[in-house]
Formats: sequence, C-alpha cells, structure tokens
Amino acid sequence: MLRGKRILLIVSGSVAAYKALELARLLGKAGASVTGLLTPGGARFVTPHALQAITNRPLAQDLWSLEEEGEGRGHIALARGHDLVVVAPASADRLARMAAGLSDDLAGAALLATQAPVLVAPAMNWAMWAHPATVANAAILANRGVRFVGPEEGLMAEAESGTGRLAEPPAILAAIEAVLQNSFPDAANPELEAALDAAIAAGEGGEEDGAPVFPTGVGSAAAAAVAAVAAVAAPGPSPAALADTAMPDADEAGAEPAGDPLSLVGRHVLVTSGPTQEAIDPVRFLANRSSGRQGHAIAAALAALGARVTLVSGPVALADPPEVEVVRVESARDMLAACEAALPADAAVCAAAVADWRPAEVGTAKIKKREGAAPPSLTLMPNPDILATLSHHARRPGLVVGFAAETEAVVENAVSKLARKGCDWIVANDVSGDVMGGRENTVHLVSAAGVEDWPTLPKEAVAERLARRIAEALA
Repeated sequence: MLRGKRILLIVSGSVAAYKALELARLLGKAGASVTGLLTPGGARFVTPHALQAITNRPLAQDLWSLEEEGEGRGHIALARGHDLVVVAPASADRLARMAAGLSDDLAGAALLATQAPVLVAPAMNWAMWAHPATVANAAILANRGVRFVGPEEGLMAEAESGTGRLAEPPAILAAIEAVLQNSFPDAANPELEAALDAAIAAGEGGEEDGAPVFPTGVGSAAAAAVAAVAAVAAPGPSPAALADTAMPDADEAGAEPAGDPLSLVGRHVLVTSGPTQEAIDPVRFLANRSSGRQGHAIAAALAALGARVTLVSGPVALADPPEVEVVRVESARDMLAACEAALPADAAVCAAAVADWRPAEVGTAKIKKREGAAPPSLTLMPNPDILATLSHHARRPGLVVGFAAETEAVVENAVSKLARKGCDWIVANDVSGDVMGGRENTVHLVSAAGVEDWPTLPKEAVAERLARRIAEALA
C-alpha cells in the first residue's frame, strides 16, 4: 500500500514530537520514502540529526536556506514532490497557522503550496484542544479537506488527563493508508467559515442546554463552533431533534411502511463492521466471533438507497458490498484512525464488535511454550472507545448509531449505553445464541424517544429497515 509513496512528515513543536521518529520508522518499513521537515518548535524536542538518520534523507528546515532550495528542498519542491503531507504532531499553533494560511516558515509555505492530501495528528493540552479557537481552526481545516487522526484521551505531560494526546504511530500509519486509498475529500462548503466566525462571535457566555461536552471552563463558544459545523457542513436535524422523532410503526411480520424508499443520494455514511484483532505476538491475537455479516449488510442497504458509504471493516471472510468504499483494518486503534480519516459524514453506524482491551505489550517474536513453566501472564489495557469518540467528536456526524451486543438484560444495558456513549440510537441484540456468525437477528432500536422492538429477521432485512430509519431521520 505504501511502497513507493512519497511522504512529507512535518514535525511541529510538541513534547510528543519524539513519536514522529517511530512514525518515520514505520513508514520506511512499509516502503514509503519519507522527507522530514522540522519546524522551529519541533527542533526544540527532536534533533535534526535523529530525524534525518531515521528517514535516511536530507532534512528540510529553513525557508530561507539557499542550500536547501538548491538541493530541491524548497517549499515548492516539497509541495509538488510528495503524495501526502503529514503533520505529526500538529500543535495548536500549527493548526492556527494552517487555518490562517500563514507562510512565514518552511512548513507553512509548503502546506499552502501543496495540492497533495494533508493529514494532521493534533497533540496538545486538553484545554488547548477544547478551546473555541482550536475547535474553529480544526473545523475550518476539515472543511478545506484536511484529514484528522486523533487526538486520543489519556495522561498529559503536565500530569493532567484529557483529550489531546497524539495518536499512537500505528494508528497514524493506518490513517495514512486510509487517506491514500481515498485522496479526494468532499468539496469545501463556502458557508462554513462564515458560520464559524458568527458562531464564535455570538457564542461567548454560559453553557447552553444540549451543548457538546467539553471540559469545565471552556464556555459555549466551542459548542457554538461545533454547532456551526453540524448545521452547515452536515445539514440535517440536531441529535436532540433526532432523538425526539417518533419512529413509524411496523407490523410483527417485519413489513415496512408503505411508500417509495427514501433517498440517501448526496449523503455520506460511515459504517464499521466485523471484529478487531489485537496482537499478542506475531502469530496470536485477541478477537471475537463477529462475522461482519450485519455491518456489511447495513453498508449495502445504505448504498442501495443512494448513499456514499465508507465501510471500515475488521478481518472478515465476506465479499465487499457493491458500490461501497471499503477500508480494511485490524486493531481497534486502526479502526478509530480510519473512521476519523473518513469524516465528515452525515451519519455513522458503529456495528463492529470492537475489542474492549488489547495486550499492554506485544511480543516481537512468538511467545514459546516452555515445558514445566507456568503460562505467561497477559496484561490488558483498554482500547479507544470508537462510538463515544465519534459521538463527542468536533466533526460529529449528524446521526450516530451504536450497537449493543448483550447476553443478558439486553434493553436495560442498551439504555445505559445510550446515555454513557452520547450517541443518538442504540441497536441492541441478544448474542447469547448463534447471532454472531448467524444469518438472523432480533434487535431493539433504543433512542431517547423509547424502545422499538423488532421481530426476528434476516440480517439483510434488519439492515434494510435500519437504512430506512436513517434516511427518514436525515430527510
């Protein structure tokens, strides 16, 4: 996938800049040719010698260097000579410079001149990421076609915790592959930037009911900026309005209401499907029994209604649905990166059975069984929560649908999950039988409006019914 690809890696000023070295190593291992570009801030955390040694190519640093210009490392040569530009880490300052179009350093000039796709991996303190200015800058860049991966939630350098950590290098690598598979972003919306300006100008003040969740003290300007994105970049009803919309009745045989199928032409829907595989060593992994049949059927049903569908799939033994863009991943971190790279979307359906945990350490060689020795211990750590991340994302889809695979108290657990995750609907099903891998499903559609019990149906029929519900909500 990456063999022969030319990547410009811009490293800006962040304590997480050391991870750029590992990213450069992974890119080289995958066959990509990497040119490193250190900003003045990035050079305070990573030495030019280290980045140049790992990329094995001359470094770019100085906009005014006649030597670099003469050797083909000037801003125009950098802008024209690469298949993808990656900014990792992308500091709050770098995002602001990109949104403003500043070109007073080599990175800014190259970014302004490039026509290649651009992927940024933000890294900063949680308060900086949630600040209205950064929210607006990220939205402006997304509207211009810039793709994002991360940031992730976790401990900060300042002994604080929150969303702002740089995505891990393997997740950034997966996002790079996803962007290169789909290098043509949606057309920019010329109304968005004006809406953002107006929202932030009017958004200072106390918190408003129904505003997106941000850390205490950020204020409503960030919420207003996100609302502007939702209203202009992805037209449609608000999540609250979607939750309050009564769902039409259907008979016990599973028949749909009369009338022509609703159209999803012009809509982009993100669907996740299948299991994830979390490596233990080069030959073993943790996974589950999901076949991906339900998620793939949902993707096909949405495409049949005219939607542009991006299907992010874990390892499955299924054929790709027709007229659907498929991005294949393995781990939960890879899946999250691919989902974020696919945004913006009008709706997201998280049908994948994502592993809750992964091994804290992955063996570089096969872990051998030793005669007479106790089995090795396996320490687990939590995986990123893809449903919750998309539900609270700066570029949140207008409708977010999650799945709850339960073996007991199916509806009760789904209602609790709906509140915890912040999504709009939960499709709950009992997987204590042969549902995972089977051909039929019995589901309950849970929303703030209540619970709708569906009869047992083939998974294709469940998918068609859910696709219609999504079309009705977005109409």
